[in-house]
Amino acid sequence: MRRTKTTELVPGMILADDVYSYDRSVMILPKGSVLNDKSITRLAFYSILQVLIEDEQLGLEEKQPEPSYAERLRQTPEFQRFQKQFEDEADQFKEQINDVVRHNRPLDVENMMTPVYALVDNSSGPSNVFDMLHSLRQYDDATYVHCINVALICSCLAKWMRLSEEETLTAMQAGLLHDIGKLLIPGEIITKPAKLTADEYHIIQTHPRQGYDILKNLPINDHIKMATLMHHERCDGSGYPLRLTGERIDPVAKIVAIADVYDATTSARVYRGPQCPFVAIALFENEGLQKYDTRAIMTFLSNVVNTYLLNRVRLNNGLEGEIVFINPDHLARPTIKAGNSYIDLAQNPDLYIETIV
Repeated sequence: MRRTKTTELVPGMILADDVYSYDRSVMILPKGSVLNDKSITRLAFYSILQVLIEDEQLGLEEKQPEPSYAERLRQTPEFQRFQKQFEDEADQFKEQINDVVRHNRPLDVENMMTPVYALVDNSSGPSNVFDMLHSLRQYDDATYVHCINVALICSCLAKWMRLSEEETLTAMQAGLLHDIGKLLIPGEIITKPAKLTADEYHIIQTHPRQGYDILKNLPINDHIKMATLMHHERCDGSGYPLRLTGERIDPVAKIVAIADVYDATTSARVYRGPQCPFVAIALFENEGLQKYDTRAIMTFLSNVVNTYLLNRVRLNNGLEGEIVFINPDHLARPTIKAGNSYIDLAQNPDLYIETIV
């Protein structure tokens, strides 16, 4: 190995030792990293003057990274069956729900839900559902796909809350139909890649009432109707359209609200790609848990974060490691094992999980 000035580094060189910031609070690059233009720029950004380099060099060809957990999962027969079922259900749901909204056809909830029940039955529990959904994040956030996702997440949360089978099925049905009003919002607003104007945002906010108006006279469970109307209400009164608080919000709507926010945060949008689940978890924690039903949100967060235990993640400084401990006081900031080092993100506020790999 040899010590080399940062100004003399070229792509293909291999680091012979971990590189830390001068106060050793941040690992900039781990030992064995194959340098490229981006990593060399990173070293310069942290004012690193020289590093230890291995005598061998790969040239411009870098080692191929090992496939991520999601990439490996996508190759399994189980995932491929789930994906096929999911795509078939999305197509079928789109056709059925448009018949109801645009052609006043009767709403057959059980028939609409049968493929969704099959997706749940063919998975091996809530953790598996989240694994599958995370690996499906290549889809854009069409309303139809979002509704199926929310129904599946509602199923997981209801089971974690130990609700009855009947209550669980109602929560799933409410999740599937919660955004039906969005089908009456102009498509150019729903898919607009730029920031919405005040008038456009006001139009978006009409979708809970429009959805309720579609369902209010139909012979379906009242909780489904209320969840459609109230899924954007918040327990502290900051939601819409009625600015309801606490006990005035339907209990099923409280479950759908959490599933809706989680899926919207972790799904692709027309203006960005899918975000890391830990971004969603941090959003719930930072937004103030008082916005959500205490039992539902704490049950959801404590369980969903554990579905990612032992997953490999990449931090915002480029370091990769495995989640080995969940911090109960800061769920979005677990402890990561990187090589022989343990990084408690609760003690390192400048670091955060950027992606699950």
